[in-house]
Amino acid sequence: MIKIALADDHKMFARGIKGLLEEEEDFKVIALFHNGKDLVEFVKKKSVDIIITDMNMPKMDGMNVISSIKDFAPHAKIIVLSMYDDQVIYDKAVKSGANAYVLKGSDPDELIYTIREVFEGAYVLDYKKVLFQNEPDGYPDHFKEKFKLSRRELEIIKLIKDGKMNKEIADDLSLSQHTVEAHRKKIHAKLGVSTAVELVKKAIEMNI
Repeated sequence: MIKIALADDHKMFARGIKGLLEEEEDFKVIALFHNGKDLVEFVKKKSVDIIITDMNMPKMDGMNVISSIKDFAPHAKIIVLSMYDDQVIYDKAVKSGANAYVLKGSDPDELIYTIREVFEGAYVLDYKKVLFQNEPDGYPDHFKEKFKLSRRELEIIKLIKDGKMNKEIADDLSLSQHTVEAHRKKIHAKLGVSTAVELVKKAIEMNI
């Protein structure tokens, strides 16, 4: 079970996110706050796996939340969930120690599989911001822009193309099957395919 603490000053939005996350059988939101200070005080006393924070909150904003938590828990895994599609704010969040930055306007699946990847030790960034780090050679530039495939998604596509099943992919990449399944769902949506056969065909066309 992945234990999550969440802070967002918009109460209706926060409750909606809590409900969304708890639809996943391996997620549990153990604390929900509407200001940064209460979140920090909770994390000082309780063990959580993932911390999700908004950037603009009363009493203590997201930047100070991240810095404060990293001071006493340097290995804490923090995801920023923000409405600000702003490179300056993004850079500050990452510099402060955030493990991921997800826009509130993103598809819900983006947040779900980001949580799983951060939990499992991957450094995940919103795909709109930083793409194709350590990308495979020969991946055509126009596909980068068109499909917005992340490095992890490319790895999974290659393994699917090699005929591997979800459990084998999970073992190869040291991920859970939940995470692999979430990635596959996102890959299908990005490429506009609905079956593994269609995915492999598309991968061959794209020279992945």
